Amino acid sequence: MRPKINVEECKGCGLCVVYCPKNILEMTAFDKTNRRGYSFPIVKKENECTGCGACYRVCPEGRMEIC
Repeated sequence: MRPKINVEECKGCGLCVVYCPKNILEMTAFDKTNRRGYSFPIVKKENECTGCGACYRVCPEGRMEIC
């Protein structure tokens, strides 16, 4: 299982990064933004995801899925 992020709809709040217990997410640099101008999270350690769903539950916009 791994988080699937709707990058183009993300507002860049970073809550998913903060609440990930395995620290597998990180925000992109400010020079890499989505079409709305926000930085967004990326999965940096895909194979370490346990599928706990913390990122999914804290996303205020519902832009995360666990697949």
